[in-house]
Amino acid sequence: MEQLFSNLPLLISDSGNSKTLYHIIVIIFAAFAAFIPRYFPILFFSTRKIPEWFNEWMKYVPVSLFTALIVKGIFVTTAGYHFVPFGHVEQILAALIVMVVAYFTRSMAISVVGGLVAVWLLSMVI
Repeated sequence: MEQLFSNLPLLISDSGNSKTLYHIIVIIFAAFAAFIPRYFPILFFSTRKIPEWFNEWMKYVPVSLFTALIVKGIFVTTAGYHFVPFGHVEQILAALIVMVVAYFTRSMAISVVGGLVAVWLLSMVI
């Protein structure tokens, strides 16, 4: 990122105020990068009728993405990206607890808090 602003020697230097300005510019660019992918679909789909089959299909996307993230975090090690079935026992047990809590409560907030508490307690015990 510093190479992007290398032609602006007055803005980017080792002094405190210039570093602050550099960080503010980076934060502004990051905000735009996060905003644009969220805004354009809303802008595009607000004037169009979305087919019912698409809405039905989209109900499964959050569950599948969440499952992929969780399974990767629990069962795949970052050292070489190998499948490790019992590498994170406390996280596996916490995931099972969260599944039971989510099934009975149907509450995302209670499931997240229960999962965090379960991981914390199990990591202290195991």
